[in-house]
Amino acid sequence: MASLAVSTHQQRVQLHYRSSACSMTPLTVFCDFDGPIVDVSERYYSTYCQGLAAVQVATVAHGASIPLHQLSKSQFWQMKQERTPDREIAMRSGLQGEQIDFFLQQVSQIVNQPELLHQDTLQSGVRHALSLLHSQGVRLVLVTLRRQNQAAQWLQSEGLAHLFSQIRGTSDDSFAYVNLAEHKTNLLSSVIAECSWRNPGTIAASACMIGDTEADILAGQAVGIPTIALTCGIRSQSYLQSFQPTAIHANLVAAVYDLLNTRRLLASVMG
Repeated sequence: MASLAVSTHQQRVQLHYRSSACSMTPLTVFCDFDGPIVDVSERYYSTYCQGLAAVQVATVAHGASIPLHQLSKSQFWQMKQERTPDREIAMRSGLQGEQIDFFLQQVSQIVNQPELLHQDTLQSGVRHALSLLHSQGVRLVLVTLRRQNQAAQWLQSEGLAHLFSQIRGTSDDSFAYVNLAEHKTNLLSSVIAECSWRNPGTIAASACMIGDTEADILAGQAVGIPTIALTCGIRSQSYLQSFQPTAIHANLVAAVYDLLNTRRLLASVMG
């Protein structure tokens, strides 16, 4: 699949490998979890529907009625990809005033509940993409705002955990849904600092960040490594482009092939 690159191919090569020494060091890929690896759209939509249902039940219990307009999954997901605030999504669904606050409260409480997590599915081609990186000697590090034990258990159940040299997440259920760039930057910085301590001078020089949101792009830019944005997750291509990532791809498979091809091209040029 063709790359939707923000920079030219030559510039991407220069960004990925900043000196001739870089071609001799292992490539480190920091990868987000929700979006690049896991499709969360069904869980998020289910959470939205349950939030609306909870508002309706509460309203009827008080002897009132509410003209709900439940969005289809495609309508809902398009709004999420364009970074439409949840409050606006609630308004477009027919809620107003205190109903919106109650809806938002319900969504934040149930979105990461265990009974909904089973709705997450593996993105198409991810198993092949991760195995390919591993077979090429790439150090794969998961950097997610999801709870670390949730991500580790999910990858273990899918037989993918062994492909990662490190799995790093958080201990806060709210971080993944809120998805603040500050949280992602702090996490990525701490992981890089730890990796650099183990392997001085090798991480930042030959690494990249792969993710599907502005938080991933901004975090990678903050620590000075190339960023690869994917449009298979919760942000659209047009929205991601506004943050000027190094490259944009449709999914992890396309990103991995381009990344490895770029590395092989540099190796051949270096002779």
